[in-house]
Amino acid sequence: MILVIIRMKVLPEKRTELSQTIASLSSPIRMEEGCRRCDFCQGIEDENRLYLLEEWDTLDSFNGHMKSGRFKVLRGAMNLLSEPYKMLIYTVLHRKGMADTSGGNGKGG
Repeated sequence: MILVIIRMKVLPEKRTELSQTIASLSSPIRMEEGCRRCDFCQGIEDENRLYLLEEWDTLDSFNGHMKSGRFKVLRGAMNLLSEPYKMLIYTVLHRKGMADTSGGNGKGG
């Protein structure tokens, strides 16, 4: 699985515009082949700090997304930022759930 985190710092006067653009792209991105998740979040401490969180089945699926028209629109919207965005890409080899982190008995303690 591929986990993508895009961190953005938007200009305060452009926050609504960027938020509307990303929100309009989120549902169609979720429908793309290989997309497991696409969530758009706002920072708690700084309302101008925005995050796009994506999970993809494979690197090929994510690469296909990066070539899509939706990704081009997203990249175009990046001119509303107050600083360059940061894209973090992780390959997850094994995904643990809460029960898996409790020491093996699944009872949480």
